[in-house]
Amino acid sequence: MTDTLTQLLTFLVWTCSLIMTVYTAYFFIVALFSLKKSRSYPRREAKTRFAVLIAARNEETVIGALVESLMAQNYPRELYDVIVIPNNCTDNTGLAAAGAGAAVLECTVPTSTKGEVLDFALGRIFQWGKAYDAICVFDADNLVHPDFLLRMNDAWQAGARVAQGYRDSKNPTDTLISGCYSIYYWMVNRFYSQARSGLRLNAIVNGSGFMVSMKLLRRQGGWKTATLTEDIEFSALCALRGDRIYWVPEAVTFDEQPLTFALSWKQRKRWSTGMVQCMERYSLLLLRRAWQGSRLSLDSLMFFLLPVVQVLGLAAMGGGLLFDLFGVSYGLFPCTDLFRQLFFAVNLSFLTTFAGALLAVIANGKPVRRMLPAMAWYWVFIMSWIPINLLCLVKKATVWEAIPHTRTIRLAGQGPLPDPQALPGASRLNGVRGG
Repeated sequence: MTDTLTQLLTFLVWTCSLIMTVYTAYFFIVALFSLKKSRSYPRREAKTRFAVLIAARNEETVIGALVESLMAQNYPRELYDVIVIPNNCTDNTGLAAAGAGAAVLECTVPTSTKGEVLDFALGRIFQWGKAYDAICVFDADNLVHPDFLLRMNDAWQAGARVAQGYRDSKNPTDTLISGCYSIYYWMVNRFYSQARSGLRLNAIVNGSGFMVSMKLLRRQGGWKTATLTEDIEFSALCALRGDRIYWVPEAVTFDEQPLTFALSWKQRKRWSTGMVQCMERYSLLLLRRAWQGSRLSLDSLMFFLLPVVQVLGLAAMGGGLLFDLFGVSYGLFPCTDLFRQLFFAVNLSFLTTFAGALLAVIANGKPVRRMLPAMAWYWVFIMSWIPINLLCLVKKATVWEAIPHTRTIRLAGQGPLPDPQALPGASRLNGVRGG
């Protein structure tokens, strides 16, 4: 190598590692605020009127159990309606939903994403003229804790107009993949949403188990998202408007996780595509608002930059390997053996990932012994996200594909939630049963 080329490559490797270090440090420092107790909203009389919306595509197997859990809410029945929106169905989803007690609103327009289904439903609901205060959105494979609407009512009356509940798992020990998903959501709950709640930043709208003010939705004309990930896009729109997304950890939803790596790859490819779409669509707008002093926009921008930072990290790794091949001395930022081991050595990166998974399991009050296989596999789960993100940077997924659900699970004698100052450990393994 020529001296000029060596200097140039050294500068690029150092710069990439600097960016990666700053990015990682940001999320690590924010995550430390997860140690703060989560906010407990004062108990209030049930007054909030909810429209509970479920977009469903070929969900005949699971939709009945979800509707049953919603009908069993500890909340005045006259204050909420459960509305299932079947779309592109070839089974009896609508009949199963109606049989369980839901109102069925057949989607009569072509739709290809969940966001489009929600927009259709809201357009119809606006015409009804019913005086709903807010919507709550669930996925068809969910189960909902009996106190979910009560806790969202508390948050609403405390001033929350957008709020995300605690997303838990129905099947954390079914397979290694379902276990990894469970750990991932427990990490998001604790180290993302709870940490940001302590800093008065936004929790992230996470696909299911969230509440949005009907007045806000009327103001924006419905559910106006354009990407494959309507949830994180809506989170970006909230940041741009300065709308707070509150964290309500006592409002618990149980989600069914994919069982196989193939299904996981398909789903995460859609998520990564939506992330890239949001990055392309909103990064400059978020940067402008962040420059104007918006902490919400800065934090949202950092979230969307993950695929780019991963590319820079791989560039730093590739540059280092090239230097090693040619026997050239080079530096990283910071130039320490510990840094090199943490980010570029398989053994220590595995231990770091395992430790993070263990911490998430413990912090969320989950059974450590039963989750050990998934914790050991979690490094593979996280590393596999890198090729997915790289692939989506150059070739995006173009079609929203449903994840099939083939069995029914119902809540079985769910106990009370623990101290409101702590995160709920609501998904005790005897709290759900198959059917």
